[in-house]
Amino acid sequence: MTWIKTVPYEQATGKLKKLYDRVKGPDDNVDNIMMAHSLRPHSMEAHMAIYKRVLHHTGNTIPKAFLECIGVYVSILNKCHYCVEHHYAGMARLLKEEGYEEKRTLEIRAALEIHNPKRAFDDKHALMLKYARFLTQTPSELTEHIIEKMRKNGIDDGEILEINQVVSYFNYANRTVLGLGINTDGDIIGLSPNNSDNEDDWSHK
Repeated sequence: MTWIKTVPYEQATGKLKKLYDRVKGPDDNVDNIMMAHSLRPHSMEAHMAIYKRVLHHTGNTIPKAFLECIGVYVSILNKCHYCVEHHYAGMARLLKEEGYEEKRTLEIRAALEIHNPKRAFDDKHALMLKYARFLTQTPSELTEHIIEKMRKNGIDDGEILEINQVVSYFNYANRTVLGLGINTDGDIIGLSPNNSDNEDDWSHK
């Protein structure tokens, strides 16, 4: 599951047990990325707080399916298979709820895998993904030019901030996973805290 010791749900007590109960899914399942924090519950609390607010909050205006898509792309760039599989499943579920067929989801993944978002998206959304790539791979080379280009493509500053925070979160999550050897063994792939109306509802469904 991870390269470091973790505390399983059935052995958790005190604050850790309370946090597990907040983030758990069906059959008391706790995602391995959350369980990896079990020796320092306060860091799990911080992780979930930023994750819920960055990706699953009603204050966002970019559709959640595309925010998940950005997360999938960042995870592909970082070769973080754990996050790719979890969030690709989440993206697929959301796209299905929006009425898209599986073909669309597969088309998106294929385009991201070859780093050619224009094969699946219009110029506006491909530019968002280009910014995600630069911020992930060469952040020190970013200039205001790409911000200005996004504005010209109809992306407002609030949306730019949303993209920035999603990209930053996934780089954090990817490094948590890759640095601790977290895998998907025992996880239920694709669960997420979907109750966006309540920022304190962290339960995975």
